[in-house]
Amino acid sequence: MIESPLLGKMTGYIGGRWTDNEQGNTFDVYNPATGKVIAQVASMPESEVKAAIEAGKSALQLTHPYSIETRRKWLEDIRDALRANKEEVGRVLCLEHGKPLNEAQGEVDYAAGFFDYCSKNIQALDAHELPGKPRDCTWTVHYRPVGVTALITPWNFPIGMIAKKLSAALAAGCPSVIKPASETPLTMIALFELMDKHVGLPDGMVNLVMGKASVIGKVLCESPDVPMLSFTGSTEVGRKLVVDTADQIKKLALELGGNAPFIVFDDANLDAAADNLIANKFRGSGQTCVCANRIFVHEKVMDAFGTKLAERVNKMTVGDGIAGDVDLGPLINKAGFDKVKRHLEDALNKGAALVAGKQPGDLGEGHLFFPPTVISGVTPDMCCLREETFGPLVPMASFRTEEEVIEAGNDTEFGLASYVFTADAERAQRVAAGLRFGHVGWNTGSGPTPEAPFGGMKASGIGREGGLEGLFEFVEAQTIPRGF
Repeated sequence: MIESPLLGKMTGYIGGRWTDNEQGNTFDVYNPATGKVIAQVASMPESEVKAAIEAGKSALQLTHPYSIETRRKWLEDIRDALRANKEEVGRVLCLEHGKPLNEAQGEVDYAAGFFDYCSKNIQALDAHELPGKPRDCTWTVHYRPVGVTALITPWNFPIGMIAKKLSAALAAGCPSVIKPASETPLTMIALFELMDKHVGLPDGMVNLVMGKASVIGKVLCESPDVPMLSFTGSTEVGRKLVVDTADQIKKLALELGGNAPFIVFDDANLDAAADNLIANKFRGSGQTCVCANRIFVHEKVMDAFGTKLAERVNKMTVGDGIAGDVDLGPLINKAGFDKVKRHLEDALNKGAALVAGKQPGDLGEGHLFFPPTVISGVTPDMCCLREETFGPLVPMASFRTEEEVIEAGNDTEFGLASYVFTADAERAQRVAAGLRFGHVGWNTGSGPTPEAPFGGMKASGIGREGGLEGLFEFVEAQTIPRGF
């Protein structure tokens, strides 16, 4: 079992205290690198989810709102607590997720950045007076907290995803009920331990519920006391949330699935493109919504680019992330492993060529380590171009023209992240404008940053996280004209 000074409790947190787990129901948390159970965490019933909502309601202040200075202090204290405990929070994250230790600890820094950004820009949420006197009135715009918010996070970034949501919610003065993924609840427990000890939050301002998504999600969707729900996860679940909250017309912030194109033109710096693809694709073992899923390479440089990729991929190491000296850890579970294997088998059976990596039959059984793999000759009828693989498989397809590759890039219901490599600035602008994706990296594989808005187009979501746009997600503008 895992031992950590940040995991003294394995229960929920409601109204400023850890719950007792009186019913005694628990679920197992596994280390995907070893397959062993490392913790048993409380599985909370409907009654405790409702109690968490009530606690949030008690913390909501409307007539006497929390001051900008008070909210800024909350954000600064969480930022400082994360940075001071980066090593231990990262270790916990590594053990329950499997990503390499240095990558896990880097995620803690990334998370702290969102609290830092919101603390330094929270003044944007202060009330302001409109210039002039329209209709002979003085007009003041206030940004009111939307209310108690439900924050539901995925397993692939256990601390990064909650930071995006919670930082903006606290900046707005919104209490929250937080549900982490059942695969990775320990990192969230560690965060709540830090907030409990080091941050002077009012009782009920942050509440932690864990357990069955069907139980917790139903309560959060149906409660009229939760006017907003922020969710990161699959488009399938996102669609269900839209339906389940339609009667109440809840405000939704959804970051959903991706199917990112990574486009390499013949004038691109191939070494830079290859380095960026490696860093982008294999972060989290390819289990990110923003990682390249479909690699389109101009036919003139396909062979050269494939060679450069193979050289890099063949040097990569796979193993237990806690060792600290590996490039890729395991996939999160057998279903994820089997999907990547199915995509690889499907492509090879339909004529794709193995450029780097192993044949499916050479992978062995009984583990979740999937080697980084590159294939070429990929065609639109293959699963790896139609579906989000969510694993360390790099499928390369060739193209000839700018128009052709824009059409191919957009040939998906998703529109989260995309990447374009070219030395031609005018071409880059044309292609970026033509791609229906919320994020278009030009000569970089970089994903989101706290300073910039991030979110999807089409079936990849609603709303933005990060930047000033993310700050405003959890408030509602109230306009007050005053006559004379």
